[in-house]
Amino acid sequence: MSLIADYGFVLLVLACAFGFFMAWGVGANDVANAMGTSVGSRALTIKQAILVAMVFEFCGAYLAGGEVTETIKSGIVDIDSMTPDLLVLGMMSALLAAGTWLLVASTKGWPVSTTHSIVGAVIGFGAVGVSMDAVHWAGVGPIVASWVISPLLSGFVAFGLFMSVQKLIIDTDNPFQSAKRYVPLYMFLTGFMVAIMTLSKGLKHIGLDLSGGESLLLAVVVGGVVMLAGIALLSRIKVDTEADRTFHFSSVEKVFAVLMIFTACAMAFAHGSNDVANAVGPLAAIVDVIQSSGAAAIDAQSTVPGWVLLLGAIGIVVGLATYGYKVIATIGKEITELTPSRGFAAELATATTVVGASAIGLPVSTTHTLVGAVLGVGLARGIGALNLGVIGKIFMSWLVTLPIGAVLSIIFFFILQAIFL
Repeated sequence: MSLIADYGFVLLVLACAFGFFMAWGVGANDVANAMGTSVGSRALTIKQAILVAMVFEFCGAYLAGGEVTETIKSGIVDIDSMTPDLLVLGMMSALLAAGTWLLVASTKGWPVSTTHSIVGAVIGFGAVGVSMDAVHWAGVGPIVASWVISPLLSGFVAFGLFMSVQKLIIDTDNPFQSAKRYVPLYMFLTGFMVAIMTLSKGLKHIGLDLSGGESLLLAVVVGGVVMLAGIALLSRIKVDTEADRTFHFSSVEKVFAVLMIFTACAMAFAHGSNDVANAVGPLAAIVDVIQSSGAAAIDAQSTVPGWVLLLGAIGIVVGLATYGYKVIATIGKEITELTPSRGFAAELATATTVVGASAIGLPVSTTHTLVGAVLGVGLARGIGALNLGVIGKIFMSWLVTLPIGAVLSIIFFFILQAIFL
């Protein structure tokens, strides 16, 4: 206990700095993924994307975030086998390692997984700092499997959505009228998916415990409200004959640009509910140990203090504003050419896959899911529409994320041990 007794305040300040750094990485890399298709298809400007991200990421994290320390405590390492001193230094090294890798990936424009970064980092300090037996290796299997499952699943859904757009709208005699007729149905689907995710994850922590039937009914109502709001916005869009001369579907894409605003909100919400805990979860664990002077065990159900969540939210927004444009360019422009109709299919497929995966407890990466969806949309137009060189670099960055997170975490763990112990 001497470490926490002697250096408690210093460790807390350092942990907050590392947590902010990790949150910055989530903003620069992961939130850019959530907004990449919207900005890449020109449905939103970068300023509008930041505003949407600020509001809906925060709402997603608070309303549907679930147990915030679950990512770190979900069977990856055995926390009971660690002393409070080792746990604090280990979690700090994990935050610093994951943040460092996200900084490198973001400067290169590689969309990597923040979940895998932090999990790799926790495995690293657990295996070397404690013992190989402290890591539950069986828990790593589903994470590796998700590298394949989530892109394939979202790619399949995006392919289907884009083909439905092609059949119902693009390949008709009057695409503009068809767009006005069918886009409200896609808006209903978007509102419904976000609502059912929020409600199915449970709102017990804000005093709202709904049954399955009540959740379904409320989700239908939310979908209806979103659809009506969309119809009101769509009524203002008129055919632009001048623009249609240069690009036949210009007016149709304007209709989809309105839809993209809704799917961007859905993506930010879905991302907030799944990935914000990667930054604030380990920090909350450190705060819990330091505030109890090392006496209390970490509770898997422990909630994040309000100020920790706020620190994470600010870090995410700063990350998106400062370096997010690099990964936005990769997702939105370099994998395949995106228009609002294609971007919509990718975003809704991603949100749907993340919702479905959360419901069945499958650990998926928002990043991998969105890249898979963008690939699915590209494949719907033929393999020639894809930039295979960029895709190869992205896949390589995915493969090395877990081991690099682990190695960096081990290095930082030994440095912190040398300084404090």
